[in-house]
Amino acid sequence: QVQLVESGGALVQAGGSLTLFCKVSGYRYPLNSMGWYRQSPGKERELVATTDTSQTTHYKGSVKGRFTISRDFGKGTASLEMNSLKPEDTAVYYCKVIVGGIFQPPTVHWGQGTGVTVSS
Repeated sequence: QVQLVESGGALVQAGGSLTLFCKVSGYRYPLNSMGWYRQSPGKERELVATTDTSQTTHYKGSVKGRFTISRDFGKGTASLEMNSLKPEDTAVYYCKVIVGGIFQPPTVHWGQGTGVTVSS
């Protein structure tokens, strides 16, 4: 059973930095992509950053230049380095992984989330 564990969420002042970590375990097929999403109260979950096997990355416009996604598919880990944090970055951040998709139907898995609060 695929499991994701996120860590690194915390309370930080505006302008500060934080790094989130995601560890995937229990997967039998290759990891296809990993990404970070976030959800603020009253809002829908939104993409923050993703990366895939070709190391192609995508970022939400408002985080470009401030956030950096990294991953090691061999170890099943991903991280999100967040700099110059703003109060609007406050949210629960979720790690998402897609497993398989080449020779097997892809499956999507989510972590339980880690909270980030940016104080002004």
